[in-house]
Amino acid sequence: MSNDALDPFKEVMTRESLAAMIHGLCDDFHRRGEEWENRTVEDYLGALAAWITDSPGSYRYLGEEMPPDGDWTFFARALSAAVVYE
Repeated sequence: MSNDALDPFKEVMTRESLAAMIHGLCDDFHRRGEEWENRTVEDYLGALAAWITDSPGSYRYLGEEMPPDGDWTFFARALSAAVVYE
């Protein structure tokens, strides 16, 4: 995936900017999905779960502190809702 698709997370500070970033990922997949490592929903969700598990190490590697108070419930609810939401 391009650096452009990975870098927007630095700008995500609101619900709206998170939604915009997700739309951007979707657009990137439509343009260049063949370049993505995880091209199926199953592979993508598996990689998402793996990254969440390993995220403390990712933050350490980048020399950053992992945010202690992420709203995990909101993110879990959003992932679950997307299964049936139109």
